[in-house]
Amino acid sequence: MPFDVDKARADFPILSRIINNKPLIYLDSGASAQKPTAVIDAMGHAMRHSYANVHRGLHRLANETTDAYEAGRETVARFINADVNEIIFTKSATEAVNLVAFSYGQRLKAGDVVLTTEMEHHANIVPWYMLAERSGVILKYVPIRDDGSLDMDAFESMLTPEVKVVAVTHMSNVLGTINDIPAIAAKVHAIGAKLMVDGCQGVVHMPVDVKALGADFYAFSAHKLYGPTGLGVLYARAELLEAMPPYQGGGEMIAHVTKDKITWNEPPHRFEAGTPAILEVIGLKAAIDWLSQFDRSEIMAHEHALYKRAHDALTQINSLRVHGEAEGKGSILTFSLGSAHAHDVAQILDRYNVAVRAGTHCAEPLMTRLGVTSTVRASIALYNTEQEIDVLAEAVAKAQSFFA
Repeated sequence: MPFDVDKARADFPILSRIINNKPLIYLDSGASAQKPTAVIDAMGHAMRHSYANVHRGLHRLANETTDAYEAGRETVARFINADVNEIIFTKSATEAVNLVAFSYGQRLKAGDVVLTTEMEHHANIVPWYMLAERSGVILKYVPIRDDGSLDMDAFESMLTPEVKVVAVTHMSNVLGTINDIPAIAAKVHAIGAKLMVDGCQGVVHMPVDVKALGADFYAFSAHKLYGPTGLGVLYARAELLEAMPPYQGGGEMIAHVTKDKITWNEPPHRFEAGTPAILEVIGLKAAIDWLSQFDRSEIMAHEHALYKRAHDALTQINSLRVHGEAEGKGSILTFSLGSAHAHDVAQILDRYNVAVRAGTHCAEPLMTRLGVTSTVRASIALYNTEQEIDVLAEAVAKAQSFFA
């Protein structure tokens, strides 16, 4: 059965917005997705009817809120096939990677190697760079091929005994490339290293089973998954968490505190210092529950068809260059339009109420590899339609004529 895009769109109030007598066309979901009514209502209901701080209160509201918060953890765990004690809530996916680089990174010593790739978001580069600066760890980059796929031959040749961590994206936020994580995991584990996966795009566009993937760490953000901002998720294998020191200190992450000695709480609470993002976790649970009503394979087929429609239309423009043509890629279309700056192109598209992202997309090493300073990105989500793709193509054609 085809995915019912009209049914999905009806749940997003903002998609009915009219600007200057034209509908909003939102193709910037790779940066942050819009929110369904279920998420908006769940967070509003919690604030109106049952809100308190979690875990330590003994009154009714505290117990109700704690139950709702921990139900969110259980929902996330089921969503990615993890154990509940392997789910840590952070303020963002960026913080999740920083947590791993800081806490697990304490095991690494000068001369050890962290492998990342040329296609990574800065969030999966900078924390490892900072680790290298303070510890003498060596950071290396696996190259990509011209089509945007990871150079697996180069990757295998770089997997030396000195490699202790491999940090790779599940799906590139610029190229749309989907990396073969199970194959990568097998090679990483064969040399005794650990695998950190940036799942911010992957978890949105495909089902994720962290056990089947073989990831040691998997991070994603709520706001790209139709949930609220200010919340990230880190999955980490239980035996790794048990051995990792805390990332931050404060309340909740401790078991006991005296003037002379502090003992840590058990995971995952050891890594959730202070009052957590209570309402945001409730919102993420609502987002996952909402998403779960649909068949993920039908969503993937819908998004792929829209991507192909956009690709076929835009590549008819002679001066347009698509970045990322890897086989089996996801529904992200990134392009350059002749010598026009990406910001100028995006501003022209905005006149048609077409919202896209323009710039480096927090991936400057990738921009260097592509030989560009900036690009335009149209990221397709489940709520986009064929008509919207057609307006995108028309708007890009008008932009091309303006710069010709």
